Amino acid sequence: MALFGRPKYTIVRLKKKEIPDGLWTKCEACSETLYNKTIEENLKVCPKCDCHFSLGAYERINMLIDRGTFQEYDKDMLSADPLDFKGPKTYKDKLAVDQLATGLKDAVISGEGFLDNKKTIIAVTDSRFIMGSMGSVVGEKITRAIESATRERLPLIIVSGSGGGARMYEGMFSLMQMSKTCAALSYHRKAMLPYISVLTNPTMGGVMASFAGIGDIIIAEPKALIGFAGPRVIEQTIRQKLPPGFQRSEFLLAHGLIDMIVHRKNLKTTLSQLLDYLT
Repeated sequence: MALFGRPKYTIVRLKKKEIPDGLWTKCEACSETLYNKTIEENLKVCPKCDCHFSLGAYERINMLIDRGTFQEYDKDMLSADPLDFKGPKTYKDKLAVDQLATGLKDAVISGEGFLDNKKTIIAVTDSRFIMGSMGSVVGEKITRAIESATRERLPLIIVSGSGGGARMYEGMFSLMQMSKTCAALSYHRKAMLPYISVLTNPTMGGVMASFAGIGDIIIAEPKALIGFAGPRVIEQTIRQKLPPGFQRSEFLLAHGLIDMIVHRKNLKTTLSQLLDYLT
């Protein structure tokens, strides 16, 4: 027994070893927790349920275009603010935030490169930048890419991923890009040159209603959401329950809106084969 009361004990709390952030991702489809390195090595496709995660524009280009051959067009083109749009956040603020977050100037990357040694013009929209919506810069860069393909007599590939359609912050300046891109594509088609449209999750609104929807061949990734208005808006408008899988790639393939569904792992090979057939 201690002479001066009960003995004193020092309680030492061992800190749990901290795990750095950004190592794991939870799959939005199957809720599986996945190691990020595993996802990257699998082209950002869930190895358990095959869910295709979103890819950034440069990631997509690196996946499709032969290493070291890509030459970007119009890299420094910036959006203006023709309506001086104001709301909870101004248009200029939205542009600045997404430019900082993505490292992009706007929602599309365009340029030329080689796909399996075949020279091709390519444009890719990026859904991280204001939902991949189409404003003046997106429409202009895509139009210039189409015109370059026509002038140089090259095939054209556009990879679309837009949850925002035409960009409301630019009003009519945005809407006119729909007809402008389609007009440019009509000249490309008259020149008997192939245009392949690749639809990823999601491709909606004015993007789908213009250049994305009029490819000579339209390819979609599995289970991509594709349409004009979203399913919730349609159900509220027509007051009817939509069929299962409505506006997903598989539904659209069954109803003739797209030509094929191609897994991301097979996309470059499929595009290469199509370019061989069409050119």
